[in-house]
Amino acid sequence: MPSTAFPPVNEQMDLLQKGAAEIIRVADLGERLERARATGKPLRVKAGFDPTAPDLHLGHTVLMRKLKHFQDLGHQVIFLVGDFTSLIGDPSGRSATRKPLTREQVRENARSYTGQVFRILDRERTEVRFNSEWLGTLGFEGIIRLAAQFTVSQMLERDEFHKRFVEEKPIALHELLYPLAQGYDSVALEADVELGGTDQKFNLLMGRELQRHYGQPSQIVLMTPILEGLDGVQKMSKSLGNAIGIHEPAGEMYGKVMSISDELMWRFWLLLTDLRGSEVDAMHAEVAAGTLHPMEAKKRLARAVVGSFHPADAVRAADDGWTRQFQLGAEPEHVEEVLVGAAEVGWSGAGSQVRVDKLLVQLGLADSATDATRKLKQGAVRIGGEPVSAPHLAIGALPATLLVRVGKRIRAAVVQSGA
Repeated sequence: MPSTAFPPVNEQMDLLQKGAAEIIRVADLGERLERARATGKPLRVKAGFDPTAPDLHLGHTVLMRKLKHFQDLGHQVIFLVGDFTSLIGDPSGRSATRKPLTREQVRENARSYTGQVFRILDRERTEVRFNSEWLGTLGFEGIIRLAAQFTVSQMLERDEFHKRFVEEKPIALHELLYPLAQGYDSVALEADVELGGTDQKFNLLMGRELQRHYGQPSQIVLMTPILEGLDGVQKMSKSLGNAIGIHEPAGEMYGKVMSISDELMWRFWLLLTDLRGSEVDAMHAEVAAGTLHPMEAKKRLARAVVGSFHPADAVRAADDGWTRQFQLGAEPEHVEEVLVGAAEVGWSGAGSQVRVDKLLVQLGLADSATDATRKLKQGAVRIGGEPVSAPHLAIGALPATLLVRVGKRIRAAVVQSGA
């Protein structure tokens, strides 16, 4: 492969450094990219994903997007499914031992992951591997030899372990094996670059150490930040009700992106799109200079994000629907109707009232009663066009149809006694 198969290194670095929280080391990455151009041999770039949950949200896709950037530049990317390491449970960011998954849970989640990743990566150019290939055959002797490379004191330098040790909280022995297992993945795959979140730094550096022990060049470590959710404060999480799932309808996904703050918009541009860093900076400068309206920049972002997971006609429909609904003041042409049983929302015949928190949960506009209560306190709920903050709402006789809006999302609740 001639050197011209890869773009100039400065162009590659413009894309690869975009949104990166830390690279160990930047100069080394530049040297390897130069070597790839000189030899025509692409870098081997891995990112591991433990299938601990079946469904992905945009926060999960930050690493996948960075893998795609390497892939678009002509390098060999490896989507590593941690079907073996997920049996241990990654201790990163954990104050307690994870509950182990069963093999069947791991297999089912792995099937879901591999089915979703190709919404971003090119299936034909992606090497999919499972770390049970080598970890499952390592044997007890192999584990002993691997563990002999590190001391217990080195493991306790890890923040999570150190805090639990000081607080006299349990640290299971198998948790100490997780960084070793992830590090050995890099040896088995002869990785040039490993991607991971900032919470993975200890594990990623373990890979560098083990590669040196096995006589391989130490991999470059590229870490991405943890993506904030819709609230712009806490990390994106379905349990916190601030996530955008990659399987959500185009209109709902579009509306959620449009609901984020202008400040958070630039984080989304950096972490969830394929624009180069210089292109994002140029757009930011246009907004700052007043030549581009922030809403237009956000609409471009919404189109880009939705377009990663939905066809072009769905993106156009979502764009048009949002404009009619929020810029022109009209309701959307097609509001999803949801049949709701009166008993499920605490309807009281005497007072003709429903519990608003239960109503939001039944409509899928809140993940839990606690999340619904939080939205009510934030003033994010409107029913029939009027703001609602009280826990109960009088709706009159049944059946009753209620147009319920939470932020940018809207549903028509059809409350029936026998639903």
